[in-house]
Amino acid sequence: MTSSHTDCHYCLQSLRGKKYTLREENAYCVRCYDSLFANPCEECKQPIECDSKDLAYKGRHWHERCFKCAKCSRSLVEKPFAAKDELLLCTECYSDEYSSKCFHCQKTIMPGSRKTVFKGSSWHESCFVCQYCRQPLGTKPLITKDNENYCVPCFEKQFAHHCYSCKKVITSGGVTYHDQPWHKECFVCVECKTQLPGQRFISKDEEPYCVDCFSNLYAKKCAACKKPITAIGSAKFVSFEERQWHGECFNCTKCSISLVGRGFLTWQDGVFCHECGSA
Repeated sequence: MTSSHTDCHYCLQSLRGKKYTLREENAYCVRCYDSLFANPCEECKQPIECDSKDLAYKGRHWHERCFKCAKCSRSLVEKPFAAKDELLLCTECYSDEYSSKCFHCQKTIMPGSRKTVFKGSSWHESCFVCQYCRQPLGTKPLITKDNENYCVPCFEKQFAHHCYSCKKVITSGGVTYHDQPWHKECFVCVECKTQLPGQRFISKDEEPYCVDCFSNLYAKKCAACKKPITAIGSAKFVSFEERQWHGECFNCTKCSISLVGRGFLTWQDGVFCHECGSA
């Protein structure tokens, strides 16, 4: 530019008919201004002359022609970019190098876009959906099966077992009886309602009974001790005509010797060994 300033403030050369630049109300010829005040370009290391555009970012400066992606060399002027380790990168190169990939679609999650992190993996928000109903999961409770995510209602509808007794979903634990799932608290004696998990029980007509209830309702009574004869405890019992005895109760009525495996005689309600019966 030209004006009424007559001399360069630094070299004192006449500015008449020459371009010059003002700084703090002082006039400088172009050569002096560039040598004194021009910023060095980060890319080419040459000064950014006063007649060139100076592009600045975080205290660093570039010529307009030098302001480009460090990887693909495309111009970044008036374009979005990112910085990594003091290098400027276009968003595409930055994403290829440093952005995470979506666990579902394997595409890059672009900087600034919304994402979800689940079990150490990143997802596009639009990809993090229930496998069955396709609704976004966001921060909702979910269940994972075979690397697929489901909202709780869909998982229960598709996979969860329903209790044979109450028909409600079994969310954890449970027992299996006659190939049917049961809540532990629902698996009870059909007679007294005592919970049976962890206890001995007897099945009749596919209904579970605790030992006491089954014995009281269905077991034969020992002719000697009058207690029920069950498969629980002593497995041996003796049956004769319409009477039954525990193996340990089948003794001579008179001398109490065991009659198991021996010949015996009966008279009225008693059983006797041959010696006592003959006498």
